[in-house]
Amino acid sequence: MLNDVKILAVDDDNFNLQIIQAMLEGVTTSIYTASNGQEALDLLESTPGIDIVLLDLQMPVMDGFEALQRIKLNFTLMNIPVIVVTADQQEVTRVLGLGANDFLAKPFNPDELRLRVMNHVRSKKYHDIISNMNAMLEEEVSRKTADLRDALALSQEAEYEICLRLGRASEFRDMETGMHTRRISEMSKALALLAGLPEDQAELLRFASPLHDVGKIGIPDRILLKPGKLDETEMQIMKLHTTIGGRILSEGERFHSLEAGCTVALQHHEKWDGTGYPAGLKGEEIHIFARIVMITDVFDALASDRPYKKAFPIEKILTIMEEGKEIFFDPRLLRLFLDNLQEFIAIRDRLKDQQEETDPLLELLSIT
Repeated sequence: MLNDVKILAVDDDNFNLQIIQAMLEGVTTSIYTASNGQEALDLLESTPGIDIVLLDLQMPVMDGFEALQRIKLNFTLMNIPVIVVTADQQEVTRVLGLGANDFLAKPFNPDELRLRVMNHVRSKKYHDIISNMNAMLEEEVSRKTADLRDALALSQEAEYEICLRLGRASEFRDMETGMHTRRISEMSKALALLAGLPEDQAELLRFASPLHDVGKIGIPDRILLKPGKLDETEMQIMKLHTTIGGRILSEGERFHSLEAGCTVALQHHEKWDGTGYPAGLKGEEIHIFARIVMITDVFDALASDRPYKKAFPIEKILTIMEEGKEIFFDPRLLRLFLDNLQEFIAIRDRLKDQQEETDPLLELLSIT
């Protein structure tokens, strides 16, 4: 560790510099000299890796007091030990107050000089090792943290994709249009933010809302795919998709998106006036997530082509939804939705249905 030692000796007397060089011969790799404080500062800044400074006090241009003060105030130089070499014992207290690490009285003993220099150099080398290790550890922690952030982002992306595809599984069975879950997801988050929900809750709803109709997986084809109007018995079976969805997504408390999805699946057909199903919840008894999804789901259904109908014009959609205020819909949320309608139309335009509506597989399934 001490086979590469760089020493800077600062003195305006060249004879003193020669004595110091002679006394330190064999314990240094390099010894640099300066004749005043300014030369010493210039050399320290231009020569990295100097381990210790031997500093005289009485010098022209810049004396040792000012040089010492500047070294100890410089962030890149302050950890270099400085041994003050002086013949005046009264100056010792002052230089120690300025940050000097040690002092030697002139004339100095060669053995004492070498021992003091090497002790301070040893401490400086240990400090450098620890600093380098800390820097390496900080770099490694930063890298690991970045890796964890990437892994978390990938995990969240995968969770969202699973929610979307589970939602689309139910759509596939009832010939729902392919981008419906994506639109419900994005529109629900947008309405949640307009309603004042925090970003993390709005993002949670973005994950959970595609699961609103997952319970349709458990509805028989003869009912789910029936082209005409359902009779009373069939309607009661169809309504079971809410409780089936709740059962599918139940016991998922460890996974917030599944827990929220369970709530949405159970409650997205509850009505503001209490006439909905399955529990007949009323007003704010219905979770805000479900109230939001009801609005976005109805809007997207009215604005989309279905096997049994064409998309309604926007004027008719607005009329239908206004008529549903305080019956189907939370009036405050509905007003926020309608006042910001262009934002939701833009989401629909961005996530338009494409090939799914003419997919030959879907056509074959509808025939069979």
